[in-house]
Amino acid sequence: MARNFLINVRLIKMKFRFDFKKSVLALFLLLGFAAASFAQDDVVKIETTLVRLNVGVVDAKGNVITNLNKDSFTVYEDNIKQNISRFEPVSAPFSIVMMLDVSGSTKSFRQQMAQAASRFTDALSAEDRVAVMTFNEKPELLTDFTTNQKDIKYAINLVGTSGKAGKTMLYKALDEALKKLRKEGTRRKAIVVLTDGIDTDLEAADRKIAGNSQTAEEAANLIKPEQNQFLSQILDTADRQGVTIYPLALPSGDPSRLPDPLPFQVVRYKAARERLQLLANRTGGQLNTINRLDEMSRLYAIVAADLRRLYSIEYEPAAERARDGKWRVIKLEINRPELVVRTRPGYYAR
Repeated sequence: MARNFLINVRLIKMKFRFDFKKSVLALFLLLGFAAASFAQDDVVKIETTLVRLNVGVVDAKGNVITNLNKDSFTVYEDNIKQNISRFEPVSAPFSIVMMLDVSGSTKSFRQQMAQAASRFTDALSAEDRVAVMTFNEKPELLTDFTTNQKDIKYAINLVGTSGKAGKTMLYKALDEALKKLRKEGTRRKAIVVLTDGIDTDLEAADRKIAGNSQTAEEAANLIKPEQNQFLSQILDTADRQGVTIYPLALPSGDPSRLPDPLPFQVVRYKAARERLQLLANRTGGQLNTINRLDEMSRLYAIVAADLRRLYSIEYEPAAERARDGKWRVIKLEINRPELVVRTRPGYYAR
């Protein structure tokens, strides 16, 4: 009987330990779920409420103005004055994704690409965080965000010796770059993408839209570059994060340089180039067209200089107007009327 009593005591202890472990596990799971929910809600609030603007200012002669402060600016959204909740001067660091097209059309000049991109990093601030990404049929992250110049340049130099080729999935790669930038929180953000702009999926969609066209003019009227779901998705995401995009357009995507082109091919190439322009215009960046390969280093330097001249402004629109899917017009005024301001023109409140 004593032996049975001891066995029962041991069983009760074992059951208690098991139940206790289950309770602790359940508690950890519950806390983890709550933390995840809080983190998710926090991210949504940051990216769907605040409007972030990167702003360039010049005088009538084109000279850059870098000594302005928060009180110099007034922001209007749909003609309604907004309260500036955050202001950063031109010296504030950026998080930048450098994207390099390694599809088949760039195979013959990868070394030049790598050299030009490497020089771009020399012009950046020591506090700028840079990630390097290549793309063809899929994006590949060569190095995550870092301020270490040696790591950045080592990753860029890998491009020069790369044997990759294949399709061009530009917009999938842009989506991946935006996902990476999302993790950079409230830092200023930019994407610098070297590409010919001929996205394989979008070109196929354009070909399908214009498939029954009898003339190139008819095809051009049917293909509306701005009305593409992939492009719209990228622009909406960039809007929410306040990401400025700088496309550097390679000559291999220039419709005027096609050897003995078919009329319909010219139409598709023009649509691709227009989309690069839309990426720049809608995000407050600039499209830099490369006419000769030896211009790449100079144009990269222009982009680096432009980044160093941008102010950043944040504001939070009225809650009742936050997400109705309509276009919001952004207007910036400066207390010095002789100055000219450049930023993105607005956003769709989605």
